[in-house]
Amino acid sequence: MGAVHPGITEGFVGAVGNTPLIRLHALSRLTGCTILGKAEFMNPGGSVKDRAALGILQEAEASGELQPGGTVVEGTAGNTGIGLTHLCNARGYKALIVIPDTQSAEKIGLLRSLGAEVRTVPAVPYRDPNNYVRLSGRIAEETPGAVWANQFDNLANRRAHFNSTGPEIWQQTGGQVDAWVAATGTGGTYAGVALYLKQQNPKVRCVLADPYGSALHSWATSGTLASEGSSVTEGIGNSRVTANLEGAPIDDAVRIDDQLALETIYQLLWQEGLFLGGSVGINVAAAVETARRMGPGHTIVTVLCDSGDRYRSRLYDAAWLAGKGLSQPEPAQPVGSAQ
Repeated sequence: MGAVHPGITEGFVGAVGNTPLIRLHALSRLTGCTILGKAEFMNPGGSVKDRAALGILQEAEASGELQPGGTVVEGTAGNTGIGLTHLCNARGYKALIVIPDTQSAEKIGLLRSLGAEVRTVPAVPYRDPNNYVRLSGRIAEETPGAVWANQFDNLANRRAHFNSTGPEIWQQTGGQVDAWVAATGTGGTYAGVALYLKQQNPKVRCVLADPYGSALHSWATSGTLASEGSSVTEGIGNSRVTANLEGAPIDDAVRIDDQLALETIYQLLWQEGLFLGGSVGINVAAAVETARRMGPGHTIVTVLCDSGDRYRSRLYDAAWLAGKGLSQPEPAQPVGSAQ
């Protein structure tokens, strides 16, 4: 084996993490704050979930639970399953993914292209025994040599972010971060980063972003799990407090409607050249609202979870949006390059 040179990673695993922190120029100018997006769409599997997938696999390997040639089973809205399947290919495991049939065709098709065994199931609430998460747990129990990734309640998820995403943000900002804003599905990204940043500086404001249809905004602001409305966003929001979210610091919560989230991701495309997914709209719009609440002069960090390519047939399709009662944003005027 030759000498290892700086800049050479050890396969797929070595390429996970160390993503750029991107200044969002137009929104920073608008708010008078520095709004930064962690470019998690640049992970090798295309999303922030590569980190959780890697952390879960590494801990399962270290414990001896996951053996060579084994199967990894997971219930996922898509991105964690995609990250797990990439990693299973790289490390010699099989991937069995259970996904609600309401998720985008792009994500379901990509999972199959990557070689996962994909089982699509009707979308039902978590209390239903046939909910995709609960079903995946039963399948894992019944499959010889299988482990259940269990991203919602497996604390390896948030540990992955405590050990990587949080320290990267702290280092990239030189410790000059005033607020962390993120939506949450499993709780891993939000909680892991929030716990790390609070450990470094208790004054960092941690803000939970949430779509309509989720009960977490109500829980964060009133202590009661209650939801209203609905959302077309995928992979974020929840009707329960997961083990990963439990105990995470929450200083404020912001709820964002779908139309504003849409306008935000289209602005990011037109003004910043960034083609991003729906949860990014929730995150960035909530970062802008947090900037408004805190006032000018603050540095606010959020996460750019995944690419818009996984939602082209939905969020970037006028007919699909119209069918959901949403209007496709249009630029008011030709948008020049942001400086």
